[in-house]
Amino acid sequence: MQMVIGARRVIEAKLPHLLLCVLLLGIADSMIGPYLVLFGADRARLSPLQVGVFLSVIAVSGLFVTSWLGRRYDRGAGRWPAVVAVLAPAAGYLALSTTTRYALLLLIGAGLLGAGLAAFSQVFALARTHLDRASGDASRRGTLALRSAFSLAWAVGPILGAAALAWRGYGGLLLLTSLAFAVIAAPLLLLGPTPVTPRTEPQSRASSRLRRPVLLVAASFALFNTAMCAGSVALPLYITRTLARPDQDVGLLASVCALAEIPAALGLMLLPARVRQQRVLLLGMLLFVLYFALVPVSSGLPLLLAAQVARGVAIAAVNALGITYIQDLMPEATGRATALFGNAFITASLISGLVAGAAAQALGYRAALLLCAMISAAGCLLLISARPVPREVAAAADAPEVDARPWQA
Repeated sequence: MQMVIGARRVIEAKLPHLLLCVLLLGIADSMIGPYLVLFGADRARLSPLQVGVFLSVIAVSGLFVTSWLGRRYDRGAGRWPAVVAVLAPAAGYLALSTTTRYALLLLIGAGLLGAGLAAFSQVFALARTHLDRASGDASRRGTLALRSAFSLAWAVGPILGAAALAWRGYGGLLLLTSLAFAVIAAPLLLLGPTPVTPRTEPQSRASSRLRRPVLLVAASFALFNTAMCAGSVALPLYITRTLARPDQDVGLLASVCALAEIPAALGLMLLPARVRQQRVLLLGMLLFVLYFALVPVSSGLPLLLAAQVARGVAIAAVNALGITYIQDLMPEATGRATALFGNAFITASLISGLVAGAAAQALGYRAALLLCAMISAAGCLLLISARPVPREVAAAADAPEVDARPWQA
């Protein structure tokens, strides 16, 4: 009984601050995300190649910063990596509002904006550390609640960004984005000291090593996100050019997908603890394969809307449960595990535009969507091949009682 009361106190004390962090982070990301390309093209007068290089510099910087902060977090869990990851883009977008010189834009992107890509991983690493103090599966349920808040933010943020752009132009949008990132530091500091997780040295070495199965899981998530991002590039062109539907349909489909993610992620909280996370992840990836196979043969709006619901459920299953899944595989390296998950998306965003563009130009938009189905299927195979992870974790830690199948919730 005392353990239950203690768990509830942890959740009541920490979860509201974590939810606020994630909500603000999602709003900040989504306010600027859809308009950063337009800023480069319209205000900075950059060529398409220069815009592509600018975005790639941010992504590559994000890969390195996310990995570095993840390692630093595991050496001594604390709030400062997350604070750095939100204050750096706050300064970056403020600086971006003062110049359009290309060399300076590249420096700002590499030195400040890239660090913002690590904020997601750091906040969810902090959440895992704090919620692990609660008993039962509070950590999994808390992460699902946080992921739902992030999806909700992405349904709201672009609207706020559009309003700021219409009100004060790109200067106002950049200043508001800078302020949003800076405000995240407040609930981070209100979290209080980060709990110290007791561990033995042999367990630390064993569970923090990047074994082959862990890398296969990360690669499967990278393939899933590549299909997701590449599909986001190909779908609007398929809708407007191949099907000759109005531009408004693209926005409608995107909204339906985003709205479907929220109840799907919350619904995962109702799954009993005995349900294996790997099976749910695999079902989500298979649903994604079905989605990409269905859209190219769809022409009517009702079927396209139904496909977007399936897409939203698949994204919720993989991106919500995937965080806790990979954290469970590296229980003594929460920072590195969450960084692996975050870098899977960053890597996907870096290469997906090239994949979608090349496939669409060479084979057409239908073929590009079918290619996304094949990429998703490859992700399923990698996830299945990573099944032996639990036994390896238990053997490496030399603790048979740990063989509680960490892919279970």
